Amino acid sequence: MWYRRLLKISIIFLYLIIIAGAVVRMTGSGMGCPDWPQCFGYLVPPTEESELRWEPNHLYEDGQVIILEESLRIAPTDFTSGDSYNEANWETYEKHDYASFNVWHTWIEYINRLVTALAGIPMLLMVILAFWYWKGNKWLIFATFMVLPLMLFQAWLGKQVVDSNLLPVKITIHMIAALFIVALLLFLWWKSQIKEGVQDTLSRKRIYDPRFKNLIVIASLLTLVQIALGTQVRQYVDERVAEVGYEAKSLWLDPATIWFYVHRSFSILVTLLNLYIFWRNRSLFLGHTKLLNWVLIFIGLEVVTGIAMYYIDFPFGTQPLHLVVSSLLFGAQFYVLLESFPKREALSPA
Repeated sequence: MWYRRLLKISIIFLYLIIIAGAVVRMTGSGMGCPDWPQCFGYLVPPTEESELRWEPNHLYEDGQVIILEESLRIAPTDFTSGDSYNEANWETYEKHDYASFNVWHTWIEYINRLVTALAGIPMLLMVILAFWYWKGNKWLIFATFMVLPLMLFQAWLGKQVVDSNLLPVKITIHMIAALFIVALLLFLWWKSQIKEGVQDTLSRKRIYDPRFKNLIVIASLLTLVQIALGTQVRQYVDERVAEVGYEAKSLWLDPATIWFYVHRSFSILVTLLNLYIFWRNRSLFLGHTKLLNWVLIFIGLEVVTGIAMYYIDFPFGTQPLHLVVSSLLFGAQFYVLLESFPKREALSPA
């Protein structure tokens, strides 16, 4: 019982991490904390830029960061500054050349990291309980245990993203890794439902259709491809914002990159495939209607937010909503995939 509660909390936290990451991207706060795991060398980040300026006769702690001449300096050890600045007391932060402070960006990124850290608590407890809950099922204990190294890997990827000053390919890998953890947690939730015997009557009477299962596999993979393409489009938008400014939203996709046209055209294929999957489920009475209704709702929201961003100049909130809905879409598709596997009592359609 407690295992499943912690598993549910872990899934919720993981989606909160995705939401927080989407807000970070929308607000351009990815470099709000230019170092990792601390933020400007603090466990709790500063609230004023003056806290990051060099001060005479001030006690600096190991790892503390200051901004000097548009670059970051880091204290290699504890020391007290003198009456004048001494370069020998500092090391230049060389992982990137970003050296700016924006209190909103800093705290948005800090909250993102805080949510990620808090997510580790229920996941750790879940892993401990797995040894009792999955007793006799070593591979499921191992599957639960893998959540922790994957979360650590995800945190490490977050560090790489910051150290690279938001390199697009690393942002894409960071997002795909989060969805991989989503898939693992959903798999454990599905298996725990079977163990607890809490599946509804419809679940036990679902009909196995191998073509339907294969189509769901393809649809899930296409969604991952769409998300990867979307991160490329978003990177182009970020570059355009830097060029033309935040207020000139009509120019963010003018001219549009080739990735945008591929992403938009690909969405037609994704929509048509999922509509066919929905139709096949209904016509063969396979029993996946509830989740597939959500799949179509999520696809509809993706289309609406995508159209709004291009034709209505990025209304507030459409960018993070577009990203979050895509992750929910993948989660729904993956769970349909899990439920589409044959069961011993399942029958195949004629």
